[in-house]
Amino acid sequence: MKSTHQPLKKRRALVAALLGLGMGLTSPGAIAGENLVFVSGAFRRSIPVADLAYLAKTGQARGLTQDLLAFSKQNPKEIAKLLNQSVSLPITLTSRLLNTRIGEAVLQRLAKVIYPLKASQDGVVAIRSAIILGLANGNGSINAVSFFQAYPVPEIEVSIPALLAILKKASSIAELVRFFSESPLDGLKPAP
Repeated sequence: MKSTHQPLKKRRALVAALLGLGMGLTSPGAIAGENLVFVSGAFRRSIPVADLAYLAKTGQARGLTQDLLAFSKQNPKEIAKLLNQSVSLPITLTSRLLNTRIGEAVLQRLAKVIYPLKASQDGVVAIRSAIILGLANGNGSINAVSFFQAYPVPEIEVSIPALLAILKKASSIAELVRFFSESPLDGLKPAP
């Protein structure tokens, strides 16, 4: 009798092998997020990740990012601070946590907002990969820009409706963190 975990283990091993093969065959810059594509129905706008990196580094916006910040009356220096906020995490422990049921639940919630363009079913794998690669590239530290730069596909879709739904539930960063850290536990409770 085969274990019920066998297909899952084989799938994870295949994904890991493909990611490893892809990293070995291409230059480090070739597997990287290049554009954030904000999508809502037929509406679509792209912001280059390079423009976010420039904003984070200089505190000055350029291109469409500059227009969006001016339109939304956001201070570029404040957004730069947010982009530069980093988190230090042990890579091995983080990888293990992301492969638990709780980690999967958090990743599934995130994958409803951000995922590879035209491949929403691959969001969990892509986010997990970006976190681990971002931590590895940052020697155990990651921020928003390094996350997007480590994202394993060039076009990163951001679902505006899903993002707005989350932001509606969370009026502060603390509430947003609580939303992602506590709510996945609801999905792990047995059905009544």
